[in-house]
Amino acid sequence: MTGLPHAGAGWRPTAMPEVLKLRATLLERIRAYFARHAVMEVDTPALSVAAATDPAIHSVSTVRHGPGTADGSRCYLHTSPEFPMKRLLAAGSGDIYQVCKVFRDHERGAWHSPEFTLLEWYRTGFDHLDLMDDVEQLLTGILADIAPVKSVDHWTYRDLFREHAGIDPFAADAGTLADALAGRGIAVPAGMHDAPLDAWLDLCMTHLVEPRLGRGLLFVRDYPASQAALARLRSGNPPVAARFEAYLDGIELANGFHELADAGEQRRRFARDNELRRQQALEPVPADEHLLAALRAGLPDCAGVALGMDRLLAVAGGVRSLDDVMAFPVETA
Repeated sequence: MTGLPHAGAGWRPTAMPEVLKLRATLLERIRAYFARHAVMEVDTPALSVAAATDPAIHSVSTVRHGPGTADGSRCYLHTSPEFPMKRLLAAGSGDIYQVCKVFRDHERGAWHSPEFTLLEWYRTGFDHLDLMDDVEQLLTGILADIAPVKSVDHWTYRDLFREHAGIDPFAADAGTLADALAGRGIAVPAGMHDAPLDAWLDLCMTHLVEPRLGRGLLFVRDYPASQAALARLRSGNPPVAARFEAYLDGIELANGFHELADAGEQRRRFARDNELRRQQALEPVPADEHLLAALRAGLPDCAGVALGMDRLLAVAGGVRSLDDVMAFPVETA
């Protein structure tokens, strides 16, 4: 079964029984992997007074009523468990992981859902290069007899753009990127002409680069500093983000960082995000003061990664839609 179900699609699950069993198997193997490596499973809140400031991510909000809330207190469903997990790390938890539901508004499609399952973990003493090795070991191990990983490749962001789009992303401007898209017959969405350069780079990544990635496990690292998110910066010409993404059979699967530990820099990035939100006519959102306090207290040197469980399951199960691996997609939830 493929495609997006509608409200009248009935009460039955969209995932076949064997896919539901595969999900259980993968979760069992993931937990066994982390147990072998002494990584502790944790559980953090899904509801917070803070939200993701990233303009490309839209939090689902709600209002909590009850004692101490007066006319109601606005809260947000988490888009990732990252912030409270970092608070645990700062409190001395050591290596940790979590499997949880996360929520992102304005997302729906074959590979996107407003509610999905995320696997997120942090390894102390690791940088992003060490963590790529960890991701590789996890995936090749749990998929060995289900959907064996055919190859493992590593690329820098710059080299990947040069190879598949014929562009140096660190030297290109919006006009160069627009010409490259037009040269492949790709129409630019309305409103893109005033978009920031990173939006153009993302469009080129999804339309020019990702369709050519092929099969196997592929790691991309050294993203532009402007796309660092919560990653440290590495010196160089130009400086790059200590960040990677992992693709499996051409599907974006994971996003990892050598984690930023500087509270002042993190506050500046939150403020910059909110200014970009204002420029894009998006509502600014409250930054996570608890996270900033934890960073001031001291985050251990660590690397963290978020991996989409539903996408992993879809690739492992040989299907091409999240609806095929979710018991009940949002339309029939």
